[in-house]
Amino acid sequence: MISTRTLARALAPVAVFAAASPAAAAPSPALAQVQQSLAATQSMTAAFRQTDGKGQTLAGTLALKRPGKIRFAYGGGADALLVSDGATLHYLDYDVGQHSKWPIGKSPLAILLATNPDLARIATILPSDSRVVLVRARDARRPEFGTLVLAFSKSAGAPGGLLLEGWSAIDAQNKRTTVKLDNQRYNVAVPESAFSFTEPKKR
Repeated sequence: MISTRTLARALAPVAVFAAASPAAAAPSPALAQVQQSLAATQSMTAAFRQTDGKGQTLAGTLALKRPGKIRFAYGGGADALLVSDGATLHYLDYDVGQHSKWPIGKSPLAILLATNPDLARIATILPSDSRVVLVRARDARRPEFGTLVLAFSKSAGAPGGLLLEGWSAIDAQNKRTTVKLDNQRYNVAVPESAFSFTEPKKR
């Protein structure tokens, strides 16, 4: 079975993807729609399936609340949690008693969680089916930090007309971790307690 550390490594500090740039050009209409969709998403819950480059998978539930808060709760007997409290992203492995953390602003998840996501400098729209919008975010100034590809499907009922289907995080060694979402529910009540956690006991 895939280790939960795979997603944690993929979401470790790779770039401040959502940082604004004074020299950034105006986004294309498709990229502007993505920004509108992200800005209109105040909260979301979903089921997720995480797959590594070897095809091994883990599943669980996701809760998101902007700005800055997200929680990946793993099922299938994986005793681990990936959660942001609004400022810091925490990876908690209860099996081994490990707690790792890094600033949420230096994670690819900054794109999903920033108050005003600005994608113009670091993101491009990829060719895709007319019903799908693919966005690649990569900071050319820091290529060692990797790439994030977001996938949206067009849906009139979703914020900004785009339904987030998932993403792929590709690290500097070209290792890919893909997260696919299902049963997405937007702008629903998510309690603050969802982003708290119990400190793992050292083994």
